[in-house]
Amino acid sequence: MKYQILADVSGDISPAVIKEYGIGLLPMEYTLQGENRVCVEMESRETLKAFYDGQRAGDLTQTTQITPNQYEEIFESYLKEGVPLICLCLSSGLSSTFQSASLAAEELREKYPDTPVVPVDTLAATGGIGVLTERAARNREQGMSLEENVQDLKDAAAHIQHQFMVQDLMYLRRGGRVSTAEAVLGSALSVRPIMQIDPQGKLVVIDKKRGNKQAVKAVVDEFEKHYDEHLSDPVYIIDADASETADMAEQAIREKHPVIVIRRMGLSPIIGAHTGPGMIAVCYEGK
Repeated sequence: MKYQILADVSGDISPAVIKEYGIGLLPMEYTLQGENRVCVEMESRETLKAFYDGQRAGDLTQTTQITPNQYEEIFESYLKEGVPLICLCLSSGLSSTFQSASLAAEELREKYPDTPVVPVDTLAATGGIGVLTERAARNREQGMSLEENVQDLKDAAAHIQHQFMVQDLMYLRRGGRVSTAEAVLGSALSVRPIMQIDPQGKLVVIDKKRGNKQAVKAVVDEFEKHYDEHLSDPVYIIDADASETADMAEQAIREKHPVIVIRRMGLSPIIGAHTGPGMIAVCYEGK
């Protein structure tokens, strides 16, 4: 049975992959220089630079989640054509996206009983969603049914790794991840928190380093602990207008894994509003 794959626009998925497999994107809203914008595709590097430069200049960046009614409208545009859906959602530990998508799917079930909509809680963010979206597309191309694909994605979600290096602690303070005192002291000492997404899909601090070089080394060390070189899935390296720092991570990884497939993407404003400029992340399927 033919079915469509939709993914959260905050997944930072490679545009080439989106085009090749016809991936649909679920929009989200954010502010840029006080202007409300709807993110409907992977933003250009120029737009992302303006966003992160605005943060550096003191812009208060925010995001707004789309409502269950908006999900219904998007889903129904496919269901009217008889096309079932898999919907890969931002981690339920970070957002209510999965809950809203599930409510919309439930509302549509009676009207379209033979055309399912199945939201998947990826327990992931940014490039982790990218890895799972590529997997979903390959599974479909290889003939997996919707049900088989959903089960495979749920199993794979438990193995998706995210290691982050955050540069500006004030954004974490705003989100309640660190105290005001920690943020002020850490910023003064150039402390870089090393974070990951835990098995419940929540963001946790696992280490702290001083300066970018030590922080990048910590991220790459975590990658080496968890990466399975026998897997063929790509590794996503994401940066929030910090390409030089991301270059350091890519070079260190390629030194040990020269044939690895790495996708480089800018961090979407949807996630960047909460982490700030200078962040890098390495996302992949682990052991």
